[in-house]
Amino acid sequence: MTEARIYQPARTAMQAGQANTRKWVLEFEPAAAKTVDPLMGWTGSVDTREQVHMTFDSRDEAVAFARKNGFTFRVEEPKTPRIRPKNYADNFRWDGG
Repeated sequence: MTEARIYQPARTAMQAGQANTRKWVLEFEPAAAKTVDPLMGWTGSVDTREQVHMTFDSRDEAVAFARKNGFTFRVEEPKTPRIRPKNYADNFRWDGG
């Protein structure tokens, strides 16, 4: 049976904003282990589903797609970031607070 993972991607370290973090992604878990090519040393796999990443506008759309196609899936809920309030004046405090 095909195992899928549905999640909302976190922003990368190079992002300051929330771009590309609102969509939901469905990707397949690897069904076969990766192998190393003895001649070139490249890593490869016989499982091509590992290369498929589908994006959806909502969690419900991704779940509906997985159910419609008979995939077993797990949904990973996003972690909400804690926003600590800061003041601009704190950048210039002499006591390091």
